[in-house]
Amino acid sequence: MEKSKKILIIAFSGLLIIVLIISVIGIIMLGDEPVVLQGDIEATEVRISGMLPGRVEEFLVQEGDSVKKGDTLVVISCPQAEAKYQEVAAMREVAVYQNQKIDDGTRKQIIETAKQMWIISQSDLKLASITYERTQRLFADSVVTSQRLDEVKTLYESAVANEKAAHQQYELALAGAQKQDKESAKAMVNAAGGVVGQVTAVLKDAHLTAPEDGLIANIYPKRGELVGTGTPIMNLVVIAESHAVINIREDYMPYFKSGEIFHADIPALALKEVPFKIYFISPLGSYATWKSTKQAGSFDMRTFQIKAKPTKPIKDLRPGMSVLVTLKEH
Repeated sequence: MEKSKKILIIAFSGLLIIVLIISVIGIIMLGDEPVVLQGDIEATEVRISGMLPGRVEEFLVQEGDSVKKGDTLVVISCPQAEAKYQEVAAMREVAVYQNQKIDDGTRKQIIETAKQMWIISQSDLKLASITYERTQRLFADSVVTSQRLDEVKTLYESAVANEKAAHQQYELALAGAQKQDKESAKAMVNAAGGVVGQVTAVLKDAHLTAPEDGLIANIYPKRGELVGTGTPIMNLVVIAESHAVINIREDYMPYFKSGEIFHADIPALALKEVPFKIYFISPLGSYATWKSTKQAGSFDMRTFQIKAKPTKPIKDLRPGMSVLVTLKEH
């Protein structure tokens, strides 16, 4: 019995020693285990939209296409805007004609021209007033944005000013004030030219072009659908501005300094130790990634966002790819 007890004690002691050795080895191995931080590749996205409301006539690109700056992406048809351009161009011709004839003192023609200009401006004011009232109701129902309401309001105010100027011109023509006629005629030419320029600028958006080199990510409307002013038509991803975004717990911040270079793996491209240069560290910490316990000295650790660009262009790099950064703690 005595001998059995000794054997049992020796066996238990040996087992305890083995457990302690394994525990120590495990602690040492865990202490040397590197920390792996995961981030993502992101890139600048540009929403393609225009000032011209109309119908999508033709798409010249598809999702996934690579485009160059200045390439035409989509064609929008707006017969109303084209008709408006014809109208304002005719008004400008009338204004130029009046300005040319004013020095001849042909009072009858001047008066008739001023009257026609006033009638046209009254028609434009009526249309602008109706449009403004309708847009106010749509804004109250949250159908249109405040930006659209402001644009319509500006057009309405412009129509009011044009109507007043045309009326004053008509009254001056009736009064026969030759000097005032000349100044007013010049002003009308300038005003008409300004309106033509405004409509021309809007019509330029009938052919929307790429503002940067990149890839077409998403196309929202279908061919033949109506789009409004400022409606997003497609997304352009500027691949040249791809960068890594990593959320860093604050106790790892000493490993990352602005302007410094760190190395990361990109599994999707089977690339190892790719150098990235940090160009941005968020000035304010966001959400807590680690909650405190009852241990003395513990606290909530905040998260800081870091952005870094590859030091050299990386072929086939795409937004959404994972970026792995391995930290060897010391």
